[in-house]
Formats: sequence, structure tokens, C-alpha cells
Amino acid sequence: MLDLKFIRENPDLIKKNCADRRIKVDLDKFLSLDDEKKDLAREIEKLRAERNKKSKNKPGEEEFAALRAVGEKIKTMEGRLEILNKEHRQIYLQIPNLTHPDSPIGGEGDYKVLETNGRPPKFSFSPKNHEELLVKNDLLDFERATKTTAAKFYFCKNNLVRLNLALLNYGLDVVAKYGYIPMETPDLAKDEILEGAGFAPRGPETQVYSIEKTDLSLIGTAEITVGGYHANEVLDLSKGPKKYAAISHCFRTEAGAYGRESKGLYRVHQFTKLELFVFCRPEESEKYHQEILEIEKKIVSGLKLPFRVIDIPTGDLGSPAYRKFDIEVWLTMKGEKGGWGELTSCSNCTDYQARRLNIKYKKADGSSEFVHTLNGTAVVLSRFPLAIAENFQQKDGQIKTPKVLKKYCGLKKI
Repeated sequence: MLDLKFIRENPDLIKKNCADRRIKVDLDKFLSLDDEKKDLAREIEKLRAERNKKSKNKPGEEEFAALRAVGEKIKTMEGRLEILNKEHRQIYLQIPNLTHPDSPIGGEGDYKVLETNGRPPKFSFSPKNHEELLVKNDLLDFERATKTTAAKFYFCKNNLVRLNLALLNYGLDVVAKYGYIPMETPDLAKDEILEGAGFAPRGPETQVYSIEKTDLSLIGTAEITVGGYHANEVLDLSKGPKKYAAISHCFRTEAGAYGRESKGLYRVHQFTKLELFVFCRPEESEKYHQEILEIEKKIVSGLKLPFRVIDIPTGDLGSPAYRKFDIEVWLTMKGEKGGWGELTSCSNCTDYQARRLNIKYKKADGSSEFVHTLNGTAVVLSRFPLAIAENFQQKDGQIKTPKVLKKYCGLKKI
């Protein structure tokens, strides 16, 4: 969340930022609620002080009745304050992060292409999409997963399992050179941690699977669990940032939603991902945003996949991100002539998540300040195999293994 004092001092800036990001927030109501709850809290404290002062001496029957009336009034006012605090927080959590001045303003189609690497493959045959290829080669089974679980779940089989393990090990080797600590995280997190990371754990807008009769939900990304790893801590960053490379299963209810492309593995309910996460000092966050992007580019270019980097527009950022870059890969599934599809993303969330999760670092002068957090996808075991299948397919329907992965799985063909 944003600093409350900053919001009060810059209401016009906040309103414009919300409009640019296409997020509807009643800021006037929020500020009015803030004033009302502060006034009410002061009145409650005043009444408490008066009651405590009068109750020091043994009250008579008339005074006792008066004190009891004051107590009832305080109780009523506290009930009202609880309602105000809840309404205030609901709006507060909706206010998005500020936006980098270089982020393009607009909706989903207003992105800016920053660079392109490699050329789309030219096939001497009519290429297939990954679902046809993977199902035909007995590597993927959606039909039986629908029988055992539900639509948009799947079984990986045969050499696709070995390819997935190779991709994870390849990704871990790349990120290790940058000093990222590998970890495996729980697949569940408390709702308060999801909320702190900027995800809605409950309600009509959620994309999260919640566990009935608990305060737990399945995570949609390890960004949630790693973000909560240092919740309510003061970190020592004197020797550099804390950098993690986290493997987790990811669960999302969004598959096929909102008319988005959802063919095959492109948008599914469950997948495995290697996620990068950084806690750093505020002055370093843009530097580490570029580092995460560099790692993502190195992983994708090492696989010899044609890709481009785009700067995500304000209307498509999501509340926590100050700035976000996506890597899009060339896919044959995108229309008759192919097209670009999202493969990875990386976000600088500044201190937005840290304020909500109460994560600070100790400064040289002994004071503390909120850290900045960043996250990015190193490898995702849905869209990476998808991209490999579509770009490395052969005329006979076989799929070549990217050269860089052969030492991890020993396969010439998948």
C-alpha cells in the first residue's frame, strides 16, 4: 500500500494514477473516512480519560450512573469506529502502487516493444500447435485429467516429465550465478499473506482457490510465499539484497476466463514455476529489476527461442507493480501466421508489498525503512514446454530438444 500521509498530500496525483491504471477507487470517500475515524478515535480517547479521572475517587450512586452512561457511549462509538476502520481498509487496499514515469499509459494493447531477439522459425510444412504435438506424442493428457480432476488440468508423461526437470535444473544453474538462494515453498499461504502481497484471497474478484473452513489458500505464485517469508521482520541488507529462486506449484482459477487465449497449456489451473524474488534497499530496486530481466532473457535466449521484451502499459500492471516487463515468445498457436504470447514477466513493486507485510531494513544510522520487493519468472512449466514444442517441431511431428537442455536430460528429441 501507499503511505497514507503521501496520499493525503497528493490526492490529485493519486486520482490520476488510478485513472491511468484503470482502477476505480473512491478517493474522496477514503479521505472522508480517514478524517471521520481520526476524529472519532480522538473523542473516544477523550471520554476514556475523563472516565478514568472521575473513577479514581469512589463515585457516588449518581456519579456511578454517569460513568456507566459514558461507558455505554464509548462502547457504541467503538462499534462505529470498527465499521469505519473496515470500510477505510477496504478502499485503502484497492489503491494501486504509483507508476514509473516511463511506463506507457493505456490498456492492454498500448505496450511498448523494448527489444526483439531472434527470428520466428520458417517451416517447410504446415506447423501444428503444441497441444496437437504433445498429445500425439503421448506427452500430455488433458482428457484423463478432466476425468480425475477437472478441465484445464493435465498429466505430463514420458519425456515431457524429463524435459520439465531439465528446464528447472537449467534455470537453477543460470540464477545461481547471480547469487539467488534456491528454495521450495509451501503451496498454501495464509489469507493475510496473500492480501499483503496484493492478491485478493476471497470475494468475486479472486483468482485464488481457498480452503474451506480455514484461513489458507492455494498460492498462484511463489511471489506470495516468498514475499511473506520475511513478514514483520527488519532485515540486515548491509551485505547486499536478499535474493531467492523459489520452486512451487501454482494454482489459478482464471483458465479460459475473460475471453483470453487458453488453448492447451497456455492458461491452465495448475503448473510448476521457478520464481525470482528480491528484497533490497529502495535506491537499488531499478537495478535489480534490470537484473531479473537480464536473467529471464539469458534463460530464454539460451533455449534459442525467438522473443521480444515489452514494457507493460499502466492499465495492465496490476496493483502492486510500479513497472513491469514481459518477455513474449513466438508461438504458432497465435493465429494462422503465428504471433507473440507472454512467457515471463518481472515487476518492481517498490515498497507497496513491504508496507502491507511490514518488512523493513536497518539503515546505517540505526533507523529503519521499508524495503523494496521485486519478482520475476525464471521458468514456468506450462508455457516453456509449450514454446519449445511449437518452435522445435519437425515435419514428422517429433520435437527436437534445445541444445542447452541436452546435458540435463540426454534427449535428442522429446
